[in-house]
Amino acid sequence: MREEQVGDELGARLKEYEGCPAAVAGTGKDPVNAPMIRHWCEALGDTNPAYTGPDAIAPPTMLQAWTMGGLSGHRGRTGAYQELLGLLDAAGCTAVVATDCEQEYLRPLRPGDEVTFDTVVEEVSGRRTTRLGTGYFVTTRTDVRVAGEPVATHRFRILKYAPVPRAPRPRRPRPVVNRDNAGFWRGVAEHRLLIQRCTACGTPRHPWLPGCNTCGSPDWDTLEASGEGTVHSYVVLHHPPFPAFDPPYTVGLIELAEGVRMVSNVVGVPCDEVRIGLPVRLEFQRCDEELTVPVFRAVRR
Repeated sequence: MREEQVGDELGARLKEYEGCPAAVAGTGKDPVNAPMIRHWCEALGDTNPAYTGPDAIAPPTMLQAWTMGGLSGHRGRTGAYQELLGLLDAAGCTAVVATDCEQEYLRPLRPGDEVTFDTVVEEVSGRRTTRLGTGYFVTTRTDVRVAGEPVATHRFRILKYAPVPRAPRPRRPRPVVNRDNAGFWRGVAEHRLLIQRCTACGTPRHPWLPGCNTCGSPDWDTLEASGEGTVHSYVVLHHPPFPAFDPPYTVGLIELAEGVRMVSNVVGVPCDEVRIGLPVRLEFQRCDEELTVPVFRAVRR
């Protein structure tokens, strides 16, 4: 992360909002209540007995749950805070990510407590460059009360930033096409999987070769595969990552109904469900405007 201060006119304007209220006289959408405490504890696996029974308290880290506005937001949010966010949006800092929070607890919250709060813009950083993009850290401080009594303080920091433009996705590597296998790739472009067949002994073969590896004859024709097959063997690729692929993915050795085997991706099923003997069916996957490849989709029965 790098801080940039030279020529930061926007940063100077944003600094003027430090100390301005962000929310005034906010009210929790619901009183502190046992069902929400139970849901929280179940989700986190927290079995502390302090959170159950007639004298139960709310887990301290639930503090923000009682002040969040939900999808409809808080009516108490101020115009100053909206202006601050609007300036950032207008500068291209339209993305947001929460970075950290600090909480101070003065007393436990208990079922039935009705929470009120005020929020202030405590700090706006100078312009910072991060791996996500360039923007500003905005820190707010929320003072939480019950019946006018301070019970907690919550500092929350976000980064409002302009996302780094994503590089275009790399193209899938091109197959090596030569005079021996050009007919195979012409067939794939036409959505046909062509298998070489020796005209002397009738043996099918894949990959394409200039001569029969059974009898040595250079004469051959082709037959079109039905597309039916099974997984003879497979591997699941996790690492190293390659930019044109999204790991994990399955590479299978497919036994075709015509008696030859070929290597291709197994699709249509999670990697951990691929098994030897899994039935698959041929389909053609368009990778880009120039490349189509044969893949095999799992057949669920």
